[in-house]
Amino acid sequence: MILVLLGTQHNEFKRLLQQIEDCIDSGIIQERVVVQAGFTKYKTEKMKIFDMIEKEILENLIEEADIIITHGGVGSITMALRKHKKVIAVPRLHEFHEHVNDHQRQIVQDFNERKYLIGIQNVEDLPEALHRIKTFTPKEYQENNQELIKIIENFIDNIK
Repeated sequence: MILVLLGTQHNEFKRLLQQIEDCIDSGIIQERVVVQAGFTKYKTEKMKIFDMIEKEILENLIEEADIIITHGGVGSITMALRKHKKVIAVPRLHEFHEHVNDHQRQIVQDFNERKYLIGIQNVEDLPEALHRIKTFTPKEYQENNQELIKIIENFIDNIK
């Protein structure tokens, strides 16, 4: 099963869901797809979509998932990594009115460079990331507040 996490903020991310549906249509994705969509409104019969999911149910879905595809929110990323899941992260972008700025680009890039996940900067790169995730062995994520602080400091330094 593939679990898609789009967070709980008042931002949509239809581009990612459309790309996932395209991957289903082309046969790249053959697994069941469950989506925690938050405020993203998207209609399809090809994925099971929930606006919000209770914490206990979400934790069970994370345990069940083989792959997690998530937006570039630190909370969603670290929640998946703590459960030792293979993660593909995709940033929401300001140019598409998905977020107030492009801070998720840096977050995804930092986690990708640390080899915790496969980070892509464009939704169009999802098919390749889905191919790569099959043989990807993520570096084990250690709950390390200093490392998380460094990721955030890198982001802040890059917006100055």
